[in-house]
Amino acid sequence: MSTAVIAIDKPVVQVVEITQSESYFELVWRRFRKSKPAILGGVIVSVLAILAIYADFFAPYPLSYTNARDAFIPPTKIHFVDKAGHVHFRPFVYTVAVTLDAKTFVPEWTEDTDHPYPIQFFVHGWEYKFLGMIPTNLHLFGVDKKADIFLMGTDKLGADLWSKSCEAGRISLTMSVFGTLIAVMIGAVVGVFSGYYGGWFDNATQRFVEFIAAFPQLALWLSLAAIVPRTWDSFSIFIIMSCIFALLTWTTLCREVRGKTLFLRETDFVMAAKEMGASDNRIVFLHLLPNTFSHIIVVMTLTIPDIILAEAFLSFLGIGIQRPLISWGLLMQDAQNLRTLGETTWIMAPALFIVLAVLGFNLLGDGLRDAADPYSIV
Repeated sequence: MSTAVIAIDKPVVQVVEITQSESYFELVWRRFRKSKPAILGGVIVSVLAILAIYADFFAPYPLSYTNARDAFIPPTKIHFVDKAGHVHFRPFVYTVAVTLDAKTFVPEWTEDTDHPYPIQFFVHGWEYKFLGMIPTNLHLFGVDKKADIFLMGTDKLGADLWSKSCEAGRISLTMSVFGTLIAVMIGAVVGVFSGYYGGWFDNATQRFVEFIAAFPQLALWLSLAAIVPRTWDSFSIFIIMSCIFALLTWTTLCREVRGKTLFLRETDFVMAAKEMGASDNRIVFLHLLPNTFSHIIVVMTLTIPDIILAEAFLSFLGIGIQRPLISWGLLMQDAQNLRTLGETTWIMAPALFIVLAVLGFNLLGDGLRDAADPYSIV
């Protein structure tokens, strides 16, 4: 008698791992943080902003300090090894004395190596208001009153260039950001309306944009800045200069936002909003404009360095920011004299802040531009 054996296969259980999809901003951040140049640019911009905001804390001397006796002093040398060859973990400086060369009458600075003065950190000095509100006299570093510490030397008025450069960042960075925000508001709104309506309105708007962009910006900057009355107060000049930069830089963003809107207006979510009876203003401001924010942020980071350079150029020529306000370009006015520049090369030190600011914003802008489209193949 034979027995039949029936084989029953065991059911195969397939485990499916469900992963939560990342949002757009999470994708942008993940791609942005992989770019080392972009991170470096962000660090540079952050450091410059901190130095500008807390300039009083980082300045060893009052921001209004001037002393003709200290005019054109070279940068103070920081030492770790004394003349006996002993290594010190705390940095120190020496006092300096000036002598004139008998033949060339060029000043020569010599250090008194017999008396080192240690650099102290978190010292109490001149009083100021932290963030403009809290009275304090705490500073990052300083030395004994018998010695001086000028990290970047002094100018013709005897002002510490390091302290003044930190203070100048407040005007240079604020003006560039303020001018960029005005340009972004004008360019983004005009561009999105132009792309959305199209037709004769788009043609008329773009011809006007081309007319504005056709003017040579350098000559127009000089002309507009030259007609600003010198009798105006510093705040009025600051506002006018910001508006001048904004009115000449909004056209590029307008064209780019308009091109992006031409694509977005044909998408399903815009068509659905129209079918539901949404008004044009609602579609523009709640649907189209927010979808261009990533591109707008990128353009902002690339426009800011252009305004920094333009402001520095005009202030260097004396038709930009005026005292008592101070900017990086204004600090470089002493470099117009070639003889002074040849004998005191450190007066060009504020240019380092301009270079770092432009480099930082460009690196940051390039990183944001790549990260703003996380779905593209690198």
